[in-house]
Amino acid sequence: MRDPIENSGELIGWHDPDENRRWVRENKSRAMTDKRTTVQEAVRKFVPDGCILAMGGFGHIRIPMALIYEIIRQRKRNITMLGKTAVHDIDLMIGGGCVSRVEVAYAFGHELRGLSPCGRRAVETGQVKVTGEISNAGYQWRFLAASMGVPFIPARSMLGTDTIKHSSAKIIEDPWSGKPIALLPACYPDVALFHVHRCDKFGNAQIDGIIIEDFELARAARRIVITTEKIIEHEEIERQPWRTAIPFYLVDAVIEVPFGAHPTEMPVTYYFDEEHIAHWLEVSKTPEGTQKYFEEYVFGVPDYDAYLEKIGGKRRMEELKRIMNLQPPSTGEAAP
Repeated sequence: MRDPIENSGELIGWHDPDENRRWVRENKSRAMTDKRTTVQEAVRKFVPDGCILAMGGFGHIRIPMALIYEIIRQRKRNITMLGKTAVHDIDLMIGGGCVSRVEVAYAFGHELRGLSPCGRRAVETGQVKVTGEISNAGYQWRFLAASMGVPFIPARSMLGTDTIKHSSAKIIEDPWSGKPIALLPACYPDVALFHVHRCDKFGNAQIDGIIIEDFELARAARRIVITTEKIIEHEEIERQPWRTAIPFYLVDAVIEVPFGAHPTEMPVTYYFDEEHIAHWLEVSKTPEGTQKYFEEYVFGVPDYDAYLEKIGGKRRMEELKRIMNLQPPSTGEAAP
């Protein structure tokens, strides 16, 4: 068998599976304890400077924005971001000076809304380093390997692209077919942040709609912080346990934050705030505009509730709920 082919990407987030098992045994409890806390305390305790951080959700969908604004407000630094589908989250955190390194599957673009002036500027000027590349599926498989407690996952999908050359994968000869096969290393984020539809005080979290790779990510990350639209009684979880995507024993902190994904979408609950996203994309074209945004919406308000009031409060959120559910505008309103 030929020697493995080394690629140029930096190995981020890998641990020996046995070492990780020991860490989990020593640092995680399976007791059903009340994990309710505040956004401020959860970020202070579980998101240290220099950590490797991953986000649940996808692109502009179900992103834990309340936690992101608080990370910026607390001026966390030197974070390595796993850019699996990193869009609005990573752009804001880069603009806030929190991120120094990024491993990329998808980042620096806001999908149909255009490119990311802030994130691209940071990479082009050397403020942020791209440590490597991988595909979206490759990230999910890296988290899957970690959740399974194995050091890698074999895959073929990236072998026909240049992406793999910039990844931390290794290419070996398949001992059965003799053909090339890629080994994608497991990835254990230091902390993963999620926003979900409902959760009990113990951390049993339910997600409506597609869960993307949140199932695997939650089982790969060492620490998990969950914000939720509402905290429900444990008895409600027990009535439909099959809907629980993230079980309590993985979770470190739970915070009830209604509209905690704004301005991103919360499936079946509220729509994207396209006006606010467009505002960010416009002002972030310059460093001065970027700083002004943070002064207004992050440092200029004490917490996330005050931020929501600033962007229009209950009236604006009710409008986004109406759009999501295709309801007609109320009397006196113009149709969008």
